[in-house]
Amino acid sequence: MRIVIAEDESLLREGLALLLRAEGLDVVATTDGAGTFLAAVDEHRPDVAIVDVRMPPTHTDEGIAAAVEARRRQPDLAVLVLSAYVEQAFATDLLAHGSAGLGYLLKERVGRVEEFLTALHRVADGGTAVDPEVIGQLLARSRRDSTLALLSRRELEVLALMAEGLGNTTIAGKLFITESAVHKHIRGIFAKLGLAPEDRTDRRVAAVLRYLEASR
Repeated sequence: MRIVIAEDESLLREGLALLLRAEGLDVVATTDGAGTFLAAVDEHRPDVAIVDVRMPPTHTDEGIAAAVEARRRQPDLAVLVLSAYVEQAFATDLLAHGSAGLGYLLKERVGRVEEFLTALHRVADGGTAVDPEVIGQLLARSRRDSTLALLSRRELEVLALMAEGLGNTTIAGKLFITESAVHKHIRGIFAKLGLAPEDRTDRRVAAVLRYLEASR
């Protein structure tokens, strides 16, 4: 796995590089700004980019903008975005163009090495990884959304775990229910959100995006 890291905090940037190299992963470049990050992506064609949300010069959304641009240039690039705070709007913006191979984690998650590496590999394999803290806040806010208010408590729990990028088997294990029950709840979610089987869009992704939109 070839990785580019874009992080303006030198300690975290170099610490990430050391951690990943110790795991046998190939960190091909580390950068401290959006411009140099995009140049590194063009040069090295990595499999995964780890990008800070806030980078110079304004420390607002340069990382998100750079991640979106990097995906435009290299559509198969997996991107794992790191943020110091829960910023649901940024998570929604990032996922708005498709959730495959995308992750959004709080920086504190890096210290939980096993969780961080699991999220990294999930994103590299084409999955989605959204920080549980973000999911928790979205779950609380989603109850105020008129459409999501139609969902039962269990359906909201299933949808929250779907937004973390988890498959049906893992969701069943986390909720201590059968996989067939998960399928039933997902069918209920699709029906209540008006996502018909004949829709061209991926209904699972559409449901997750509807869920994330509730945070705006």
